[in-house]
Amino acid sequence: MTPGWLSDLDIAELMADAARSAILPFFRSADLDTQNKLQAGFDPVTVADRAAEEAMREVLRQHRPEDGIWGEEFGQQAGQSGRTWVLDPIDGTRAFISGTPTWGVLIALSGENGPELGIIDQPYIGERFVGGGGEARMSGPKGSVALKTRDTKALDQALLFTTFPEVGTPEEGAAFRAVAEHVKLTRYGMDCYAYALLAAGQIDLVIEAGLNAYDIQAPIAVIEAAGGIVTDWQGGPAHQGGRALAAANADVHAAALDILARA
Repeated sequence: MTPGWLSDLDIAELMADAARSAILPFFRSADLDTQNKLQAGFDPVTVADRAAEEAMREVLRQHRPEDGIWGEEFGQQAGQSGRTWVLDPIDGTRAFISGTPTWGVLIALSGENGPELGIIDQPYIGERFVGGGGEARMSGPKGSVALKTRDTKALDQALLFTTFPEVGTPEEGAAFRAVAEHVKLTRYGMDCYAYALLAAGQIDLVIEAGLNAYDIQAPIAVIEAAGGIVTDWQGGPAHQGGRALAAANADVHAAALDILARA
């Protein structure tokens, strides 16, 4: 099969498959090698993170050498096509080293205006969430189904997720809690899997801060393809990272955005 016969989605799926194969031998391994990227604080990286990104970059070397790459572990590589593959080999490395299956592989294809295609893949559970290129679907143990976000209208019926209880700075944490006071249920610690649940119609809101571009671009593509909305806390683009508000629909997005803006 020559490169011209493969669609962008085909390439993204090949990368997700390659990352799965690279990562799974290390998950819940008793002798997993973990290093800390920070001198102050804790930002772990493992051999699995690096192996997965190397595997995905190899797919691109073979099939899309003209495209740029922006990966968490090995940085940016310029391309000639004007398109960039944005890769997070393990989003949720803290969950990974804890044995919790809420981490995922994030793959996005981004153009001038942000992500056009995205995959959130959870290798251990075997679930894959795809958005873009005319697709909005998930596959897993129960087969393949279409992705569609919830139609919850009232904020007091919404389910809200974030990863860290502190969210970000003290001010950002206070803004998050102002929204949390109005929702039906708030849950923590799901990493990128929360965005997948939103796209799958299980929850209504994800609010986070301190994100990198590779943390949010794949979720944006998947959620938007499923009918949801992702912006920053002012209602602008979120694909460069920072603060993100992901919502199942325009009603809960507007309600949450109003509180964040006032907080």
